[in-house]
Amino acid sequence: MTKTPGGAGQSPAGPRKSEWETGPYLFAGLALELSGSLSIALGAAGIANDAIFRTAQYVYRFDLTAWGWIHVVVGIGLIAAGLGVLAGRSWGRGAGVALGAASLISQFMFIPYYPLWSISVMTLDLMAIWALSRFSEP
Repeated sequence: MTKTPGGAGQSPAGPRKSEWETGPYLFAGLALELSGSLSIALGAAGIANDAIFRTAQYVYRFDLTAWGWIHVVVGIGLIAAGLGVLAGRSWGRGAGVALGAASLISQFMFIPYYPLWSISVMTLDLMAIWALSRFSEP
C-alpha cells in the first residue's frame, strides 16, 4: 500500500483547499472584475459623450467628463484588485475591500445620473466586500 506524500487529505504540492475556502474568494475576485469592467464602460461613455447623462440639480454635481475619469480610474483599480484576489496575492484582499468601498461610494454619488446601472454595480461591490471581509485567509 502506498502512502500519499504529505499525509491524508494532502496532495504532493501541499494541502488542498476546500470549496468553502476558495469559493468566496473566487466569487469576490470575479465580482471585482465585473464591477471594474462595468465602471470602465460607464466611465468611457461619460468621457466620450457626456450628453448621455442628464439630471436636475444635484448636490454632488461634477462635470460628467470628470465623473467618467473617476469611474475609469476606480474600474482599473477594481480589475487589478480582482486579479490580486484571484491570484491569491496578500495585497489583493485589502485592495479589494478598499477599492470596492471607493467604487460603492462613487456609484452611490452617481445614482441620479444612471440609477439602475449604479445600483447593480453597488450590489456587486457590497457582495465582494462582504466575501473578502467575512471569510478567513485561504
